[in-house]
Amino acid sequence: MIDVWNLTIPELTGDEPRRAYAYVPDSWEEDHDLRYPVLYMFDGHNVFFDEDATFGKSWGMGRYLDETRTQIIVMAVECNHHPDNGRLSEYSPFTFRTPQFKKVLGRGKITMDWLTTTFKREIDREFPTLPQREDTFIAGSSMGGLMSLYALMEYNHIFSRAAALSPSLWVAGSKVDGMIRNARIAPDTVLYMDYGAQELSNHAAMVKRLGSASRLLLDKKVLLDFRIVPGGEHCEASWERQIPFFMSTLLYGRE
Repeated sequence: MIDVWNLTIPELTGDEPRRAYAYVPDSWEEDHDLRYPVLYMFDGHNVFFDEDATFGKSWGMGRYLDETRTQIIVMAVECNHHPDNGRLSEYSPFTFRTPQFKKVLGRGKITMDWLTTTFKREIDREFPTLPQREDTFIAGSSMGGLMSLYALMEYNHIFSRAAALSPSLWVAGSKVDGMIRNARIAPDTVLYMDYGAQELSNHAAMVKRLGSASRLLLDKKVLLDFRIVPGGEHCEASWERQIPFFMSTLLYGRE
């Protein structure tokens, strides 16, 4: 069952509506006493339905969850589509500048503060969630992958596990390393992180960035599952194929 509704994020875009999506397992219709872990996902418009996806191709997350009967709630909120780098700004913890995008103001903390307070409180109130840290996960790709890593490092008291697919580590350079180095994280923290082989062939500098980040994560005793995806590309179709891998990591030891 997937519910879709409109909400606003006043701290970011005032009263402008954006869509939110909620997947709840069908088993809840049979037993309203059931409670489920929750996976929060970025770029909600790309998660479930092709017709809502930016490039006409979604992750098909609902199909996977139905077919595998995975007992988890998934919450996903649409990104900011403003042409003035709205998505980049909301999904970056750091202010950065590039020749292509010029200066991008990092508003990722505002995004995460809203998600972990206003949004999570509403979800825990309205849906059959297990609200504890050990039952709360987060995932995303590209800039959403960077935000998932950020959430796990800086909001570790809320999220115990995360999946960062093709994370955009390029936007911040050494700031990502500093974030990991200074993070205070619990010893049960789990991270799935991947990058497509095709992506790496086009971005040689990412090999160095991923290597540095991975070493620091291991130094912090993060339980890291890292993959180079054979033939993996920077697109929804490729990320959809990684769902079984990152879901296995997020739910490992729980089923």
